[in-house]
Amino acid sequence: MQRAPACRWRIFIRSCTARWSHDGLRAEGETEIINLERCAWAGSQRIGTLVWSGDIVSDFKTMRRQVIAGQHMAMAGIPWWTTDIGGFVGGDPNDPAFRELLVRWFQYGAFCPVFRLHGNRTPEGEPMSEELGGGMAPSGAANEVWSFGEEAYLILVQYMQLRERIRPYIKAQMERCHKEGTPVMRPLFFDYHEDEEAWKHGDAYLFGPDILVSPVTEAGCTSKAVYLPKGADWREVETGKVYAGGQTVNCETPLCVMPVFVREGAELDWTLLKRR
Repeated sequence: MQRAPACRWRIFIRSCTARWSHDGLRAEGETEIINLERCAWAGSQRIGTLVWSGDIVSDFKTMRRQVIAGQHMAMAGIPWWTTDIGGFVGGDPNDPAFRELLVRWFQYGAFCPVFRLHGNRTPEGEPMSEELGGGMAPSGAANEVWSFGEEAYLILVQYMQLRERIRPYIKAQMERCHKEGTPVMRPLFFDYHEDEEAWKHGDAYLFGPDILVSPVTEAGCTSKAVYLPKGADWREVETGKVYAGGQTVNCETPLCVMPVFVREGAELDWTLLKRR
């Protein structure tokens, strides 16, 4: 008999673990259950599975893949999704190149269903004390928002505060997702399927019906072309300019800016998304 690859067994075991965790918590009386898992399958959303993309590498190439992966997960019916902001493997908090990556990833993370900073930063710190647990396993470097220099810190704080300001909007989208299955994060063509051009631009996505996000996924990027779907007018948050849909516009992208647009006519107050 041919033996199944080890990776398949690992997926099977993790899938079973998600079910066991859910059923165990429910048996103990929990009613609002969510489990952070690195493995999911069709139907996992029914048992409170929140998926993250695993222990990914800290570089721009990997970040670009996350923008697409999140949209794929949404279209596969798994709405609760997140990444390790900054990547998990590698990343020196004192390295200017990594600080740039971290900021760009953090900006993107602020417009993901779940917003979380995590990673095993290098160089690794002192071994953890046996008395405190963890044996002699080394701990990663500092990974708090103040760990990447003053310039990065001020930008990260702006995006944390932005996320907090739009919390009611996000909560409403999550409630809709719960009731109707409409993913919070989704491709442009999800809402604008009649616009053929919208199917071609995976580097941007919708965060609910009213916010369009185009993450910066290249080092040293100072401007980015963004396609705006036909069928709506869009206001660029950074400049306040309004553009008709069905065209590509060029956005300035200094380190503190990620292109974000709000659909004109939306109930969402676009000024909530302005950096302060």
